[in-house]
Amino acid sequence: MTRRIERIALMGTAPGTHQEVMLHRFGTPGSGAKIYLQASLHADETPGMMVLHHLIPMLDDADRAGKLLGEIVVVPYANPIGLGQIVNQIQLGRYALNGEGNFNRNWPDLLALAGEDALNRLEAELSDDAAGNTAKIRAVFRQALKEQAPRDTMESLRLALAYEASDADFVLDLHCDDDSLLHIFLLPQHWPDASDLVAELGCRAALMAEDSGGASFDEAFSTPWVRLAKRFPNHPIDPACLAVTLELRGRADVSDELGKKDATALANFMRHRGFIVAESNSPGAPELLCEATDLAATEVVRTPATGLLSYAVELGDQIKRGDIVAWLIDPTAENPKEGRQAILAGTNGHLLSRNSHKYVSAKDSIAKIVGTEPLESRSGGYLLED
Repeated sequence: MTRRIERIALMGTAPGTHQEVMLHRFGTPGSGAKIYLQASLHADETPGMMVLHHLIPMLDDADRAGKLLGEIVVVPYANPIGLGQIVNQIQLGRYALNGEGNFNRNWPDLLALAGEDALNRLEAELSDDAAGNTAKIRAVFRQALKEQAPRDTMESLRLALAYEASDADFVLDLHCDDDSLLHIFLLPQHWPDASDLVAELGCRAALMAEDSGGASFDEAFSTPWVRLAKRFPNHPIDPACLAVTLELRGRADVSDELGKKDATALANFMRHRGFIVAESNSPGAPELLCEATDLAATEVVRTPATGLLSYAVELGDQIKRGDIVAWLIDPTAENPKEGRQAILAGTNGHLLSRNSHKYVSAKDSIAKIVGTEPLESRSGGYLLED
């Protein structure tokens, strides 16, 4: 058995406090490709924890049989800070209560951390060997992260996770939406390479953006390669880290049944990619349930005012521009028949997600419609929901 458990202590939030991140390491570092998986960076999004709960024993079985290759790092909970943010019996795990914002925004810019001097030295060392360039670039990333000194608990968490992911060939960040079909966020440079992952999980949407604008965890490790390829066009630089955000349906979709199903899909993906030795009769990836689309073509439907929601459509429904997505009800209306306002679709596509909370504020995001034509309203550069 190669699995070993490592615990990384974080800076305490206050005197007398202690938090840590736990890693399960499989395989031998440097013996082949590396895959990094983490769950619940948004700590109130718990389906991923259930998936990794089922995946680790599957990896143990493969390890026991001598069928693991390369290096696998599994982080069953990526955010102990958010896991402890329980206020009046409600977990508030999306935003840091100390005011530092969304846990999945503003991750370290590896190129900025490396600095111009290091990047200029790197350019002189690059060659016509793409694999060799990948190794040199990863060394620069890891050295830059090593040199950082965290100032608080949040920074110590960010640097610990970033260091683990910075030399990975695959980074899978497991999240969920509110009430949603399973979907994935990825770079266009990784399509159709990632189609086996999309097919295994049965994703209903694959949403592509080279830079979604929020410096999310996955893009911290995927976009630097694209930027370096543009900066050094005379040297081959591959998009060497397939980093994605997986949205494992909705918050309520936590069960042993779903967890085992998704864990099996991830294990199958790892077989396709050579981390688990495949049996001679192992099936190939199933058929795709979706094609990848531009994230800018997905409409984020928002509310015009505060009120009570009543949806007129279900997840997966095909919608046309002008269709009613939901009714917004004003509970203060003296005449209830006049206190209803239709919220209309602004594009053609299928309904990917809905808001599980039915009393909403003005400008709240209440649904996403996956279309195929980029929307003018989504051309501003920031494509994520806060």
